[in-house]
Amino acid sequence: MSANPRQVMIDSQLRPQGVNDRAILAAFAAIPREDYVPEGMKDVAYRDRSVPLGDGRFMIPAAALGAMLQALGKCDKKNALVVGPGADYAAALLDYLGYEVTALDGAKGDIAKGHKKGAPYDAILLLGAAEERPEELIKQLAEGGRIVMGRADRGVTRLAAGTKAGGAVALDDFADAQLPLVEEFARKPAFSF
Repeated sequence: MSANPRQVMIDSQLRPQGVNDRAILAAFAAIPREDYVPEGMKDVAYRDRSVPLGDGRFMIPAAALGAMLQALGKCDKKNALVVGPGADYAAALLDYLGYEVTALDGAKGDIAKGHKKGAPYDAILLLGAAEERPEELIKQLAEGGRIVMGRADRGVTRLAAGTKAGGAVALDDFADAQLPLVEEFARKPAFSF
């Protein structure tokens, strides 16, 4: 596939959503998204929706990922944890941006526990929507570090970000986004009569 689909994605999906950081746009232009989806999905790698990865897992839309990367802001230390389906693609983008990245995909273990060995992280991306607050991930975030994720509430998903201060993180929504729910962060069924 030529670089043309990547440029179309940048011009028609990322820029209209306010993703205008030159370094982030350069990363999207350089990294072939189609290399991170199953063989049968390569022709839809650049569509403006989530891309099926198999086993009920989905790679989030490029525009949402671009907004998440932009919400990380600039940080001097660049130790990042990426969690969720499609983590390898997001990790490649972060690597291009100069981060040292640990990537955890749902197919490779219990991602809700994070990766304590590499903690603390200056940046954490949760790729998809969570109904439950990812407390184990937040524990692995460095003081002053930033987490960006999707939040799901009664079927509505939004992008949210927060910075760890005094050991706590207050998440603030910053954009609506259609994101798939990450199963490991789904609300546990409550017993009821």
